[in-house]
Amino acid sequence: QVQLVESGGGLVQPGGSLRLSCAASRIIFSISAMGWYRQAPGNQRELVATIPTPGSPNYADAVKGRFTISRDNAKNTVYLQMNSLKAEDTAVYYCHVRTGYVVVQDFWGQGTQVTVSS
Repeated sequence: QVQLVESGGGLVQPGGSLRLSCAASRIIFSISAMGWYRQAPGNQRELVATIPTPGSPNYADAVKGRFTISRDNAKNTVYLQMNSLKAEDTAVYYCHVRTGYVVVQDFWGQGTQVTVSS
C-alpha cells in the first residue's frame, strides 16, 4: 500500500508564503495525476491544483496566480508553492495521486494544516 507523506504546513501571516511537499513511500507506476486538495471547516474538499500525465497544471480560480504546483517524477514527489496567502486559504491540505486511465485508483495523504492569520 502506498503512503503519501505531506510536510510544510503551518501558521503564516496574510501575504506570506508556504511550500507543501508530498512524497510517496515507494515508487508508484502509471501515475495519471498528482495534485492537492483542501478542506476548510464546514466545507467540502475542493481541488486546489493538479498536474495530469501528460498535460499542464490546472488550478482552482481562487489560487491562480498565487499558487504553483510542480512534481519530481523521479522521486514521486509533488510540491505546492503558495504565495500571497489569504485568510480564506486556511484549510487542511491533502496530497492526491491517481493511477491508471481506465481503471483508476486514488491515494490520499493524511493532510497538513495551513493556517493564515495575523
